[in-house]
Amino acid sequence: MRASLAAACFVLFAASAHAACNVSVGPLSFGPYDPLSPAGATTSGVISVSCNQTPPPVVTIQIGPSAVSGGFFPRRMQRAGGSETLDYNLYVDAGLGAVWGDGTAGTATQSSRVTQNKAWNVTIYGSMPGLQDVPPGDYTDSIGITINF
Repeated sequence: MRASLAAACFVLFAASAHAACNVSVGPLSFGPYDPLSPAGATTSGVISVSCNQTPPPVVTIQIGPSAVSGGFFPRRMQRAGGSETLDYNLYVDAGLGAVWGDGTAGTATQSSRVTQNKAWNVTIYGSMPGLQDVPPGDYTDSIGITINF
């Protein structure tokens, strides 16, 4: 079975800004998952933001709730053509200490000043608990990523 996420990006521009920011996010894949393993699965990916504004804007990245579960604790993927789900979450740190969200309900965001013509690359860390006994298949979820500056 394979588990992966698709991300849609939303860029919110400040009303007085005349800048443009480019955002790129690739799919985040947990790869093959063994539902009988207590080890679970981890993954990571990168969000890249570059802006053309001087002085550099402060950019905040928010990651929305799971489209399947509608929440952050946990986010869930759903099996294609089925109703079975796999729990997972996304984090701002490799130690998996803070759930990446929109800044509400105890979730964290990431902010940085983005220098003109220099990309800000931010790592997303994903974790899926082990021992989720679900049938084989492709499990997916969609999340929204919002960029504020």
